[in-house]
Amino acid sequence: MTCFEVPTRIAVIGIGNVLLGDDGVGPYVVELLRAGWELPHDVTLIDVGTPGLDLASHLLGREVVILVDAVGATGEPGEVRVYHGEELQRLPVLPRVSPHDPAVQEALWIAELADSAPQVVLVGIIPESTEPGVELSAVVREGAIKACSVVIDELTRRGVAVRPRIDSPEPDAWWQRSAARC
Repeated sequence: MTCFEVPTRIAVIGIGNVLLGDDGVGPYVVELLRAGWELPHDVTLIDVGTPGLDLASHLLGREVVILVDAVGATGEPGEVRVYHGEELQRLPVLPRVSPHDPAVQEALWIAELADSAPQVVLVGIIPESTEPGVELSAVVREGAIKACSVVIDELTRRGVAVRPRIDSPEPDAWWQRSAARC
């Protein structure tokens, strides 16, 4: 989003490094949604990669933000975890080891300070491996499909009319296509 664009009412934001295996599940879910669903004009799908504190700029001016990311949670790889509002704020703040760490809680604090905090839902998928590579593990691919259903349910619960595409193309996992050419 440029500084001249008016933010849409709702954003679904995929977070993750597509070069670190299952950490790229957030952007992959965004591409699954883009390929498989027709969404109204007031919903935007965004792959932000590894935004750091820039994530705050994607929150400002929106009513609802659904974040999709790999999460370090107890459970089996591929399991989906959903955190709403205050649950998200209660998660422990982990040290940021690079300027590209998602900084979700810090971005939420910035949005609150700007008096522009949206309702936030985090749809997290437990990764199997975050070793270098562009492919998702099989269990995380399955988790990505479940995460899409969770996102669609969250949108529907908020009155958003979503329709599955009749002839849905394959998701555009551009990072896998680019790696294949190397």
